[in-house]
Amino acid sequence: MANVAEIQQCGSMLFKQEELQEMSGVNVGGDYVEVMCGCTSHRYGDAVARLRVFPNGDLEITCECTPGCDEDKLTPAAFEKHSGRETARKWKNNVWVIVGGEKVPLSKTVLLKYYNEALKKCNRSNRSQGTKVFHRDEFVGCNECEKERRFRLRSRDECLLHHNAMADPNWKCSDFPYDKITCEEEEERGSRKVYRGCTRSATCKGCTTCVCFGCELCRFSDCTCQTCVDFTSNVKA
Repeated sequence: MANVAEIQQCGSMLFKQEELQEMSGVNVGGDYVEVMCGCTSHRYGDAVARLRVFPNGDLEITCECTPGCDEDKLTPAAFEKHSGRETARKWKNNVWVIVGGEKVPLSKTVLLKYYNEALKKCNRSNRSQGTKVFHRDEFVGCNECEKERRFRLRSRDECLLHHNAMADPNWKCSDFPYDKITCEEEEERGSRKVYRGCTRSATCKGCTTCVCFGCELCRFSDCTCQTCVDFTSNVKA
């Protein structure tokens, strides 16, 4: 359970003292609040970790499922998948924290306050610009050979193909929608992969010009994944 003195030391005052004092494993830093979290798999049991909440909306999880696990800076969605959760893609409900000795989904805590605010701000910004959002090329790895295949995201149809491939944990080279390929086909050279189509810089590693955090082109109202559900609900808000 959080120590009151520790909570009061949080310089950024991300949350009120009473909002955190019943949570387990609270640790505060200069620009973040950290709490114990976890995700339960019916097959593997509880995977325990530590969640850091930042004022810009970022959520980072360091997994502690086993003494030798070195997975850190995971997104909640990535942690949900890493834990082996059977009904994945709904991390807001599947990832939990301990409040008053009980497991409580993140969606029912104050910990998503800044995440939700950042998402709404991004959505409003995209709509106010009134311009077409640019998406850089992305890569999806084969579940069998681990080779990465390039996906273009210039149209809604192309975005949907990439979205579905990312959502499929068993995606493989033979599922590639553009060409008939197998795992025997060579993947792109590293020197070629750095070219992702950014209009600002040819070898950009990711900027506000080419990285989209959600728009009507790459989010789908009929999809039940957490990312699309969050976008749709915030657009309606």
